[in-house]
Amino acid sequence: MTESNETPNTQEAGDESKHRRIKSFVMRAGRMTEGQQKGLEQGTPLFVLPLADAPVDYDQVFGRSAPRSLEIGFGMGHSLLEMAAAAPEQDFIGVEVHRPGVGALLNGVLTQGLTNLRVYDCDAIEVLNRCIADNSLDRLMLFFPDPWHKARHHKRRIVQASFAELVRSKLKVGGILHMATDWEPYAEYMLEVMNVAPGYRNLAEDGKCVPRPAERPITKFERRGERLGHGVWDLKFEKLA
Repeated sequence: MTESNETPNTQEAGDESKHRRIKSFVMRAGRMTEGQQKGLEQGTPLFVLPLADAPVDYDQVFGRSAPRSLEIGFGMGHSLLEMAAAAPEQDFIGVEVHRPGVGALLNGVLTQGLTNLRVYDCDAIEVLNRCIADNSLDRLMLFFPDPWHKARHHKRRIVQASFAELVRSKLKVGGILHMATDWEPYAEYMLEVMNVAPGYRNLAEDGKCVPRPAERPITKFERRGERLGHGVWDLKFEKLA
């Protein structure tokens, strides 16, 4: 799970046309533990998928047809691992560029013997554009992305109108975009973006945020914030026909 103080999010980079575009992360270095290194070495050949040039047949990858969720920026992977272990009847795809986090998740997958989780260790926007077929995901999760607090950095936030449209194209009708943040101004900003994004319905009864869904595990980061009196805001938007 992407935690707002440590993990990949958006940055600008020049493309071939010399125009700037939004990427889904900022690369951050980190020390590698023995377990994380083991996860990378042993888990990469089994569970890390290459960036493809055409939509991937995930029924073939997982060997079945099942409800499928994708999480952008899973951080150290604790929540994604817990969700995959709790729902063996579902398939999960995680995207993260933070190498220690990828290693930690893979080590957990190996330790628990999970078969319903695959990983991309590259830019999530590239994964969505190149690997995910339209109308194929049941759920997309974005938990605790970097809010880029300063106004001049708001353009670096991953939640933008273009992101909402890209996600909508990849969700099935009735599919869910589930976002969570521990910074209330970012929750308000997300609502501003999503409330005018075409083709979505806010699932909150009050048109704002939903109560914390039971399927989203509480992280140590979140528990620490709760003890300090910090809030967490969950947003759920359903793709309409």
